[in-house]
Amino acid sequence: MAAGFEADEGGASRGRRIAPEARRGRGATANPEGRFEAARHETFDDGWPEEEAPPLRTEVTPERARHIITRNASPDISFDRSINPYRGCEHGCVYCFARPNHAYVGLSPGLDFETRLFSKPDAALLLERELSAPGYRPRTIALGTATDPYQPIERGHRLTRAVLEVLARFRHPVGIVTKSNLILRDRDILAEMAAQNLVKVAISVTTLDPDLARRMEPRAPHPRKRLEAIRRLSEAGVPVMVLTAPVIPSLNDHEIEAILEAARAAGAREAGYVLLRLPHELDDLVGDWFSEHYPGRKDHVFSLLSGARGGKVYNAAFGTRMIGQGPYADLIRRRFALAKRRLGFPEEPVRQTVELFRRPAAVGDQLALF
Repeated sequence: MAAGFEADEGGASRGRRIAPEARRGRGATANPEGRFEAARHETFDDGWPEEEAPPLRTEVTPERARHIITRNASPDISFDRSINPYRGCEHGCVYCFARPNHAYVGLSPGLDFETRLFSKPDAALLLERELSAPGYRPRTIALGTATDPYQPIERGHRLTRAVLEVLARFRHPVGIVTKSNLILRDRDILAEMAAQNLVKVAISVTTLDPDLARRMEPRAPHPRKRLEAIRRLSEAGVPVMVLTAPVIPSLNDHEIEAILEAARAAGAREAGYVLLRLPHELDDLVGDWFSEHYPGRKDHVFSLLSGARGGKVYNAAFGTRMIGQGPYADLIRRRFALAKRRLGFPEEPVRQTVELFRRPAAVGDQLALF
């Protein structure tokens, strides 16, 4: 059971919870230290009047990465390499399984994750260098696995656009995961790549309820805008998958069929889901969010989740970490399969080609002929 964070009987901020007025428009309720930090800080009432905390602002720090393609050997995901142009995500989705990654840079998986962001300005240059390496062998690159590549700061930084331009020149296949309609800005590149079977987009639609969406993913686009993105990408010939992710017991699980129906009507060709995952600090963060927003549901939610995770809040075992196991998980799996069949979603996924991959000639390459 998630313990959450301390609050006094009147609901005032204590411990690591941040006052609501200071985190307006943010997802997490607290900013606890990461699991690698030796010190723990706690506030207490010393009798002096508290100054009103200023609102949290988004800070973006450039990160000089040495490589941009990250490799993995996980047997239960469909890609072995990925690119994340940013670290942290301003969308502020309270449930984001990537929040604990912020602990690796000495920051909190809580509010730091959505306010203290990092950009990788050399992403496109690094990608071009890595794709040009003589030993490189192409396979689909996943774009946006630990942070949304179309989060709000992409409007100004345009790193995702630059990465796509490189991939298009190399004719390299890519799969994109986002919950933002900002992706429509790049419809020109995506349509061109789709015509060569080089791209697939997954749009995350967690709920159709705008009030729930505002509470749990406060800076992500309205659900209606995500459905519109599915429609317009599909009209441009870009294959789109709808992701019902995460499925949260007793909160949005009743919406599965409605989400799939709306996405299918908008043109989605594929559908997938992920059961809520709570690794590391996310257990307490989500528990505290429930205490604030839906206190009467918290125990029931975590009970169902525990039943689907072998008696624990989270189980990272390959094969079941995405969908869980047991009666509740089986029910979700059957409902999802039945809805897909009824709505006519194809059984076979769209797969990108690697056959068109090429290394464009660099400036000066023609001189080698003489």
